[in-house]
Amino acid sequence: MENHTTVAEFILVGFGGHPELQVFLSVLFLVLYTVTLLGNVSMITIISSDSRLHTPMYFFLKNLSFLDLCYSSVIAPKALLCFSTGHRAISYNSCATQMFFFSLFGTTEAFFLAVMAYDRFVAICNPLRYPITMSKRACVFLVVGSYLSGCLNCSIQTAFTFTLSFCGLGKIDHFFCDVPAVMQASCSDTFASEMAMLVVCGFIIVSTGLVVLISYGYIISTVMQIPSAEGRRRAFSTCTSHLVAVSLFFGTVFFMYAQPGAITSPGQSKVVSVFYTIVIPMLNPLIYSLRNKEVKEALRRQLKKKGFFH
Repeated sequence: MENHTTVAEFILVGFGGHPELQVFLSVLFLVLYTVTLLGNVSMITIISSDSRLHTPMYFFLKNLSFLDLCYSSVIAPKALLCFSTGHRAISYNSCATQMFFFSLFGTTEAFFLAVMAYDRFVAICNPLRYPITMSKRACVFLVVGSYLSGCLNCSIQTAFTFTLSFCGLGKIDHFFCDVPAVMQASCSDTFASEMAMLVVCGFIIVSTGLVVLISYGYIISTVMQIPSAEGRRRAFSTCTSHLVAVSLFFGTVFFMYAQPGAITSPGQSKVVSVFYTIVIPMLNPLIYSLRNKEVKEALRRQLKKKGFFH
């Protein structure tokens, strides 16, 4: 076997381009990340402080907001540093750590969205069994199970990627240590690692996506049988925000990880990555709060309590 020297650090190429582009990216990421922090912290605070929202649906939504906070925080601060200072180096261990936690939170979010779809299925299709099926113990079990599944996937992805050899300058054509980009920076054969990524990520995306599709298939069928138009509208109103969030997440993740061309189109991958690492975590609290009457009323109650309204 040819002997390769392991690199001590990698260089994140980012988007390249002129200094003006770096200033624009710095401002863009700062604004998006700030809104992400404010939105998700607000959602967690509102749900935690309002006893009327202490239900399984909002328990999962609070955990989703926490995930989105972690998810974007793994990427945005380092990206901001790269764009604003031009310091693009990241150590070998830091790169592996970033990949591990990004994969952990990203995979866990996929399972969370499937769990939330199942929760809506039980609430609408089996309302009498809802308190038993979605008991506090069951909810905690589903959350812990989602994290354990995420941990299993991120361990596989990180292990397969960082057993590869890296040599030369160790340039990563991305703004963070994403699996396809790091694989492309390797100077060894990546076929087995690519196949592992496609099989594992494909299985996770397809299985969680099927749970969402089947759940909503039953939900739509049940809702259409409700005789009153107002009843149908109220039933759908609890699901539309979740469907929007699911469509955004699974659409971009499928493009990145579950189709063979993902590893060979770094330019497109970087643009799509901005969307699912920063934009989606920013949009989720807005989607759920603006389309959710209970959250808006809870926010009003909190503002009233603080003296903003009389």
